[in-house]
Amino acid sequence: MANASGKPALDRQTLHEQLVDSMTSLFGEHPGYRPNHAKGIVCEGIFRPAPSAASLTRAAHMQGSAVPVIVRFSDSTGIPTIPDGDPSASPRGMAIRFHLREGTTTDLVAHSYDGFPVRTAEEFLDFLRARAGGSSDPGLLDSFLAGHPHAQAFLAAPKPIPRSFATTPYYAVNAFRFTNRSGTSRFGRYRILPVAREAYLEPSEAAQMPDGFLFDEIRSRLARNPIAFRLTVQLAADGDPVDDATARWPEDRPRMELGTLTVTKRAIDSDAVERALAFDPARLIDGVEPSGDPLIAVRSAVYAVSAQRRSG
Repeated sequence: MANASGKPALDRQTLHEQLVDSMTSLFGEHPGYRPNHAKGIVCEGIFRPAPSAASLTRAAHMQGSAVPVIVRFSDSTGIPTIPDGDPSASPRGMAIRFHLREGTTTDLVAHSYDGFPVRTAEEFLDFLRARAGGSSDPGLLDSFLAGHPHAQAFLAAPKPIPRSFATTPYYAVNAFRFTNRSGTSRFGRYRILPVAREAYLEPSEAAQMPDGFLFDEIRSRLARNPIAFRLTVQLAADGDPVDDATARWPEDRPRMELGTLTVTKRAIDSDAVERALAFDPARLIDGVEPSGDPLIAVRSAVYAVSAQRRSG
C-alpha cells in the first residue's frame, strides 16, 4: 500500500516511535526529557471564560465559571540546555491543561509560529530525517524542501526571540470543531494572545543574554504580578481547509473571544511536575472535536510515546 506521495506506507504501529526516534537523532539523547520542547517551566493559573464563549461551544470550561489551569512554557528542540537566545529555540511552546469538575481535564497545545511545516505524519518523518541527515549531506534537506514549500517557509520564516514568554502570541497547530448547546458547529483554530505588548529582542541583544534569561524573567515577572493572555479562536469560512495544518486562513476571518487566561505563579516542584506532565492535543471534551486533521491523532500518539519513555 502506498501513501499520497507514492512511497510505501509505514507500519502504523511503529510510525510514532520512528517520529520520536528521529527527533532524538536530530537533537541528541537526553534521557528523562521530551524529544522536542525539552526545556520548560510549569506554572499555575486560572481561566475565566468570556460571555461569548458559550455561543460557540458547550464545553464545560466555556460556560461561565472560572477553572484552574496548569501552563507549561518551553523552548523548541529536544536539548534541555539550549540557550534561550539561540534562534533554534523558536518557536516557543505553550501548553495548557484545564482542570474541570470530577477530575476531568482537557488540553490545548500551541506554539509561537502560525502554521506547521507538513501535513501528514509520513511527511513529518521525512522532514525530521532530512534535517538530521542534512549536517552530513545538505542535499537531503534541499531535496525535501524543494517538494515541500510549507516546510521551506517554516525554516525560512523570521522567528524573533521574545523578551518574555509573556510577550509573544501562540497558535494552535490544528483546527477543531466547536459545537454549542443548540447543536450549531463551527471550525476554528485557537490563538493565545498576550495582554502585555508584544516585545522581541534584536539578534545582537539576544546574543548577550544569559542562557536561561526567559526562565529567569518569567519567575521574576510572576513574583511581581500575574501574567494575562486572551484565549481567542479564528473561525473558518466555508471552503477554508480544516484538515491541513499547513494551510493558514486569511487574516480577515472573524475571531471570537473565549476568555482570559491568568498565570499566577510557578508550580511548586516545577521540574518534577513537568517531567510527569503528559499533554495531549486529542484530550478533548464534549463541545470540542477533532476537525479531521490527521496530525491530531499523530501528535497524541507521539506525546504518549514520549511520556512513556520519560517515565522509563
